[in-house]
Amino acid sequence: MDKSLLDTDTFSEILKGKNLNVTHQASHYYRKFTQYTISTITVLEIIKGFHKVQRESHIEQFLSTLSNTEILTLNLKSAELTGRIYADLERTGQPIGRADPMIAAIALENNLVLVTGNMRHYQRIQKLGYSLKLDNWK
Repeated sequence: MDKSLLDTDTFSEILKGKNLNVTHQASHYYRKFTQYTISTITVLEIIKGFHKVQRESHIEQFLSTLSNTEILTLNLKSAELTGRIYADLERTGQPIGRADPMIAAIALENNLVLVTGNMRHYQRIQKLGYSLKLDNWK
């Protein structure tokens, strides 16, 4: 098991604790690495989801769970890579929104496996020639 960046869907599943496969994989991963790694994009997406349905108490609870979580940011190099991925996807007629290319670029820039349940989106990036490593805990 390699160090990984958790996509928003996977980190949400860990927090919910309902999917036994994800829970098992997450537990194994946590024992090995003693923390999860997510991106600021995942923080944005989870807060947006709670705020949209007016669950402000869930936001506070979520933020309190992040104290032992490594949170990676979109720096200049990963922002440049995001732009390239995003443009390549648009040029080939297979856009996937803005968040997923950002998360993919952060994973690539940090040489991390991206753990996601949304393989279809990220496989599009792989098919463009990017060396994105994927895993699905579901």
